[in-house]
Amino acid sequence: MTGARFRSGARFRSGGHSGARSGLRGRSAVRTVRTVRTPGGLSVRFDSRVALTLLLLTVAALGAGVVLIGSGDYPMSPADVVATLLGDGDPGQEFIVQELRLPRILVGLLVGAALGVGGAVFQSLTRNPLGSPDVIGFGQGATVGALSVIVLFRGDALAVAGGAVVGGVLTGVGVYLLAWKRGVHGFRLVLVGIGVAAMLTAAIHYLITKADLIDATRAVLWMTGSLDGRDWAQVWPLLAVCGVLIPLVLGRGRALRVIEMGDDAAYALGVRVERTRVLLMGSAVVLVAVATAAAGPISFVALSAPQLARRLTRAPGPHLGPAAVMGAVLLLVADWIATSAFGDRELPVGVVTGVLGGCYLLWLLVTERRAGRI
Repeated sequence: MTGARFRSGARFRSGGHSGARSGLRGRSAVRTVRTVRTPGGLSVRFDSRVALTLLLLTVAALGAGVVLIGSGDYPMSPADVVATLLGDGDPGQEFIVQELRLPRILVGLLVGAALGVGGAVFQSLTRNPLGSPDVIGFGQGATVGALSVIVLFRGDALAVAGGAVVGGVLTGVGVYLLAWKRGVHGFRLVLVGIGVAAMLTAAIHYLITKADLIDATRAVLWMTGSLDGRDWAQVWPLLAVCGVLIPLVLGRGRALRVIEMGDDAAYALGVRVERTRVLLMGSAVVLVAVATAAAGPISFVALSAPQLARRLTRAPGPHLGPAAVMGAVLLLVADWIATSAFGDRELPVGVVTGVLGGCYLLWLLVTERRAGRI
């Protein structure tokens, strides 16, 4: 173990005096890690940098939401948007904000948070930054389910959303069973997922070739990923699922951090590894599938949000809360770029996340290769 790693580990364990010692070593960042005991006797670790990062990301997400609500054919200042949200707007502003723009922003926030949490869970379980749902097949599975409903049954929007959820969940079960061999090893899960993703991509192309012109156009539009036209009908189911599963996953954050150390260490520390892994994977698969059903397959948010959150917090562990808020920020910023950066021509948000995420993936691959991990 190098001296730098030893000092970093000591700094995380040292409590309130860590900031002073890190300053003496020339560290620019100050981190205070404290253990807080709740009235029920539960010990909670409080990391000041993680808390500050979470606060700033939350402010950024809310600010991006206000800016997006105020943009469009009927522009509004941030002050007018906030006043309207608080009930002080005129009837025209109330209609534009409450009925047309606020549902779209809420869907973006919830979809980004769901993808951020899902990506953080899979990257932690696989112990691989490439272990993202849209890399190991779950996004493709949801897409196959939705396209099957569009092409084969010509279902309505609700049926398409249901097909996406069913396709994502079935893909998750299939990948888990194929990767099982006296447990699920992270590297094996990634390899199996990449193979399944390739087969599902072929199925997507086949379904498009079987569709007539109208259904093929509808399918391609859905596959691009967009927040356009989202209303309260998409908000409430998404809010219900995220309201149940995201707190459930956050409550298993400590166990997930221990599992990152390896199954043997987790067993030794009292974590029921396989039960916890199944619960977290199932929750992450459902979150990704529901997010895909609500907005289509939004690329690379699940891949990049957890990694960016780790780099901002500079702390070990998945940090599910910052990953969730980072996902929301990324999706709203990408939507603002898609709607405002190209003049009168509005792009689907999936196009912007695909371009930005592809650049990030190339950078990540180069970084991992230079570090000797791939």
